[in-house]
Amino acid sequence: MPSPESRPTIHIPGTTSHTIASRGRRHSHEGTLRYLKAGTGAPLVLLHTVRTQAEHFRFLIPLISDHYTVYALDLPGMGYSEIVPGASYQEPEMRVGVERLLTELDLQDVTLVGESLGAVLALTTAADLPERVRRVVAVNAYDYRDGIARSGLLARMVIGGIIAPGVGPVIARQEPKPVLRRILRGGVGDKTALRDDYLDELLQVGRRPGYPTVARALYRNMPSLIAARSRYPEVKAPIHLVYGERDWSRPSDREANKKLLPTADFTQVPGADHFISLERPEIVADLLASVA
Repeated sequence: MPSPESRPTIHIPGTTSHTIASRGRRHSHEGTLRYLKAGTGAPLVLLHTVRTQAEHFRFLIPLISDHYTVYALDLPGMGYSEIVPGASYQEPEMRVGVERLLTELDLQDVTLVGESLGAVLALTTAADLPERVRRVVAVNAYDYRDGIARSGLLARMVIGGIIAPGVGPVIARQEPKPVLRRILRGGVGDKTALRDDYLDELLQVGRRPGYPTVARALYRNMPSLIAARSRYPEVKAPIHLVYGERDWSRPSDREANKKLLPTADFTQVPGADHFISLERPEIVADLLASVA
């Protein structure tokens, strides 16, 4: 786990921080997981985007905690979950982290809400654990070629360098604040939604020992996220597919998922970009209130 000097700089009112212990030698690559908990009611699990953490939902959690008991997970190796040397960050291994939260806390009748990377994991977890999942809300599923590189020219250059052989590890260790800001701003229309204190928090996490290796693995795992789409038709729970009108996914990507999930409810949010939960949390909150 992180040292005492490496603690979150952002506190979300009403939340408490908890951990799920690692599972020992037999599961040596499955480290300690950190999650935030808030509210009362039926369980709802929040799964964050690529290169972020549970605090991504800092504005959404207060809007939904009157209706749900909210669990916001730091995905394996991200946020303040343990970074385990040699761990894989392919989709199946990250999915195991989500499933550990549900099974070790014995959560039943769960609403899974994922954004971007988290949306893919929400869908595949629901396929694996149908007896525990009540419904899935998948916001801007991150399951298409290029991923965050579609954020803009700078993102294409930086992410391309990070995943390149040889120089990739060196570039991954360099993360100037202006560069991270430019890349992530490619996912929001209202640039003020990406606040400085949140960027500082992400940069602090990025300085954790081993995190550049995690980030590089995440950016290189796009093929496993695309492959995960084959699991979508196995989901038995009701599904809500939500896309921002200006999301990085293309219309053809969205139509492909609609064909895979013909019974899913489909919503396209006018004017919204990739990070809907950060920029327009009320959209997600209203949807969740309508299905509570």
